[in-house]
Amino acid sequence: MGGLRHGGGGQDPARRRHREGRGLDRPLTPAPCRLLALDIDGTLLASDKRISGRTLAAIARARAAGVRVVLVTGRRYPAARRVAAIRLGRSRGADPVVHCGFQGEGRLVVASLAADNEMLAGYVDRSGRDRVRVGDLERELPADSIQVMFADRLGRMVDLYPRMVETLGAMARVERTFYPALDMGFVDVLHPEVSKGEALSFLQQRWSVATAETIAIGDNWNDKEMLVRAGRGLVMGNADPALHALGLEVLPTNDQDGVAVAIEKYVL
Repeated sequence: MGGLRHGGGGQDPARRRHREGRGLDRPLTPAPCRLLALDIDGTLLASDKRISGRTLAAIARARAAGVRVVLVTGRRYPAARRVAAIRLGRSRGADPVVHCGFQGEGRLVVASLAADNEMLAGYVDRSGRDRVRVGDLERELPADSIQVMFADRLGRMVDLYPRMVETLGAMARVERTFYPALDMGFVDVLHPEVSKGEALSFLQQRWSVATAETIAIGDNWNDKEMLVRAGRGLVMGNADPALHALGLEVLPTNDQDGVAVAIEKYVL
């Protein structure tokens, strides 16, 4: 009986609960990252369109640790409303180009471009052998067209974006990618169910990865759904300042190894 009063089994219940509960109020250890989703331009790539040595090394270490690293880029889908998008864009003075190829061939179909749209002309020229020129884009639109894209100076794209959203409504997804520092912007018309967020959810289900085990990094508006669906969404320091208003953690810029900083801090 004495042992019941004075031994471990007779310890005061309140004291025992205090000891057993010690540390329960401390922050829980975050779930390990198993899936890292990266945007490309403005995120993975620096301003010179290269991946820094530090970032390459960080990604290599993450992959060696078993983390799945995926590139999630806003691309291309067959939309029945693509002709309507072409007409609407042209009515606002915007030049369209159409990306084609269900199997990722990446053909770029284009008709005439405005002489002053040097940015889009340069984009088309860089397509090289993948570029196909036609006389009438609407009449000669390929059956495997999967994205209508407009690109120009930022002001024109800022004006075009809300008009596209209002006119096309639920018939299509309209994404914007704006680069204020470069005075340039893109407006993409896609199928309404296509987004980077949907792509991320698909990969999570395919590989049985929990939301808490997912990190996503991006720098523009077409990254928004992916960022908010990840367990940890991180915004590049060079992103559109308005994107910082999402309240997500802001990394250093793409020229300051922002992706490497994130991997070193949250993955390794």
